[in-house]
Amino acid sequence: MKAFILDHYGDADRVRAGEMPEPELREDDVLVQVHAAGVNLLDSKIRNGEFKLILPYRLPIILGHDVAGVVVRVGARVQRFRPGDEVYSRPPDGRIGAFAEFIAIREADVAKKPKRLTMEEAASIPLVGLTAWQALIERARLEKGQKVLIHAGAGGVGTFAIQLAKHLGVTVATTTSTANVDLVKSLGADVVVDYKKEDFTLVLRDYDVVLNSLDKVTLEKSLRVLKPGGHLISISAHPMQPLPEASARRGF
Repeated sequence: MKAFILDHYGDADRVRAGEMPEPELREDDVLVQVHAAGVNLLDSKIRNGEFKLILPYRLPIILGHDVAGVVVRVGARVQRFRPGDEVYSRPPDGRIGAFAEFIAIREADVAKKPKRLTMEEAASIPLVGLTAWQALIERARLEKGQKVLIHAGAGGVGTFAIQLAKHLGVTVATTTSTANVDLVKSLGADVVVDYKKEDFTLVLRDYDVVLNSLDKVTLEKSLRVLKPGGHLISISAHPMQPLPEASARRGF
């Protein structure tokens, strides 16, 4: 099958178009013909080798963490899907590979695509949608009446996180650039900090949760806007880098 292949870690020149064997179909897998795939920052970080210590892939690999397509074959133990079903998925780490004609995915990691969504729309959802859910619901346990700061509100995770938080009845603050102020307001943000004009630490106070997807400097500054016992959740800081001692007092 045709695929975009990463042979060696490095910049974009390391990814090439070529031929790879069709993926092996396990008993609990569905084989999906890829109609659309999402491109995420995570793909570029893996390509650059930033996650070699925690995601030790054996090269060559096919990148791609978001996929939408049509089931063409199912394993012997699959019960929920059949050939012809339109599906979407975030394949688990270790079994990524959406940048190809076909991908084999465990049945438990696949969902039927909503009919009202195009393939392209569906392929844009899984990684960022699940990230927002896991951060705000499963980790932060965000509740109605609380306050959350979502950095980079116009980004992939940010746009989902704002809408999810508003659905929960939470007061939402976000940071964004001047060009995207109207966008994040339309998504439901209550307080918008234009980082080109303001320092969010001088504007915001006593937040229950901060969701960080930016750099280490922003991560550490975010501690200043948390209330005692608040939660700072980061999806971008390197896991081996310790936070300042203040993080312990903020309930991180």
